[in-house]
Amino acid sequence: MINEVNSTQQTLEMVYIENLVPQDHILRKLDKYIDFSFIRELTKDLYCLDNGRPAIDPIVLFKMLFIGYLFGIRSERQLIRDIEVNIAYRWFLGFSLTDKVPDHSTISQNRRRRFKGTDIAQKIFDNIVLQAISHKLVEGKVLYTDSTHLKASANKRKHIEQEVERSVKDYVEELDKAIDEDRIAHGKKPLKKKENLPETKVTKVSTTDPDSGYMIREGKPEGFFYLDNRTVDSKHNIITDVYVTPGNTNDVDPYLKRLDRQIEKFKFDVRYVGLDAGYFTNPICKGIADRNIISAIAYRRSPHQKGKYTKNKFQYVKEWDVYACPNNYFLKYKTTTRQGYKEYVSDKTICAICKYKDSCLTGKNDFRTIRRHVWEEFKDKNIAFLKTGKGKRIYKRRKETIERSFADSKELHGLRYCRFRGLAKVSEQCLLTAAVQNMKKIARVLAQLFFERFKVKLIISTNAAA
Repeated sequence: MINEVNSTQQTLEMVYIENLVPQDHILRKLDKYIDFSFIRELTKDLYCLDNGRPAIDPIVLFKMLFIGYLFGIRSERQLIRDIEVNIAYRWFLGFSLTDKVPDHSTISQNRRRRFKGTDIAQKIFDNIVLQAISHKLVEGKVLYTDSTHLKASANKRKHIEQEVERSVKDYVEELDKAIDEDRIAHGKKPLKKKENLPETKVTKVSTTDPDSGYMIREGKPEGFFYLDNRTVDSKHNIITDVYVTPGNTNDVDPYLKRLDRQIEKFKFDVRYVGLDAGYFTNPICKGIADRNIISAIAYRRSPHQKGKYTKNKFQYVKEWDVYACPNNYFLKYKTTTRQGYKEYVSDKTICAICKYKDSCLTGKNDFRTIRRHVWEEFKDKNIAFLKTGKGKRIYKRRKETIERSFADSKELHGLRYCRFRGLAKVSEQCLLTAAVQNMKKIARVLAQLFFERFKVKLIISTNAAA
C-alpha cells in the first residue's frame, strides 16, 4: 500500500528553527565547544565604527567560510545557495528562516579589499590551536611534519622559461665553519673563500599563476603545484602549523624555522619529531639535535650498483677516524671537500689482492673511496634511535597522524585543488581548511568526553539509588 502525498505545501506552521536541527549535527558541536568571539576582536581595526554602511558581522562572515571549508563546498556562489536552503547552516549563522542571506560577492569583496595584505587567516588558525591547548588536547611533545601537493589553478602548458636565482641555504655559513674546523683538525689548510656570486637556474614560470611552482617528483604528477607543509600533534592529531610554498620548493627548506615558530608561539616542549625519508638530510638531523630534540626520520639505503658493496658494509671507527672494510683493513682520511664531505680511501696494494675486490671496486678504480659528511654523526644517532622500540613506535604513529590529516583534508574538505591563484590566497585556503579540521576534532573529542563523564555519573547515581 502506498501512502500518496498530496500536500500543496501551503500549510501555515509554527516551528522553532532550533528544533529543526538534529541534536548530533556537527554544527551544534562547533557552536557549543568553539569560541568564535575572538574574530570580532581580531578584525575590529579593519572596520570603520562611525562611517559607511553597516557591514556584515565578521563572525558571521567567517562562519560562512568555515561552513564552506567544513563541507568541501568549493564555490562561494554554491555556498550561498546552500545556506539559503539548509536549515542547519542558517541556525549556525544566526539567520531565521526568512532572513536574507548576504550575496556571494560580500565574501570576495571583503577578501579583495578589507582583508588583503593581512594575516587574519593565520591568526584565526593560531587561535583555534590555542583553544585546543586550553582544553588539554595538545601536548606538544611529539610532532609529525610532512607536505602534500595541491594542484594550482594553472595550465602546465601556459608558461615561460625564466632564469632565477637559487636560494641560499640558511646553514651555509655554519657548514663552512665546520669544514674549516675539520680541515684544521686534520692538519690541512682552510679552503679559500669563494666569491658569493648568486647561482641561477632556468625554471618554468606559469603565466596564469606565477606564484606556483613547476613540480617534478618521482611518483608525483608533473605540473604547477603548491605544497602544504603541515605539522600535527600526536595526542589528538591537532594541526599545529601550516605553511604553503611553491611546488618546486624542497620540503626541508622551511622545516626548522616552522619548528622554531611553534616552540615560540605555543611554548611547546618538543621531545620527539617524526618525519619521512625526504627530511633525512645532514642539516635537518643536526638542526633537530641542536634543539635537544630526538628525531625518528625514515632513511634510504645508499645508492649502489647491483652486486656491489654499499657504504653500509664499511664500519666507521670514531676513535681512530677511519673506516674498516669487510676484509678488516682501514680506509684512511684524505681530505674534506667544499661540500662538507670527508673522504676516506683504501690502500691500492691491499685492494689488489683483496678477495672482495670484485664486489667492492667499481669500474676501473683500483681503490675504494668512502665519503662521510662532517655532520653525519647526527644521522647515525637518528638511525640508532629508529631501531629502538620507542623509535619504531613513534615513527609508526606517523601514518596514523599526519597522513590521516592530509587524507581528511583532501577527501572531505576539498584541499586537492587550489580554489584561488596566488600564494597569499592559497595560504588562506590551507590555513582555514586546517582550522576547520581542528574545530571538528576539538568539538568531537570534547563531546565524547562529556558523554563519558555523563555516563559515569549516571552509573554512580543508579548504583547509589539501588
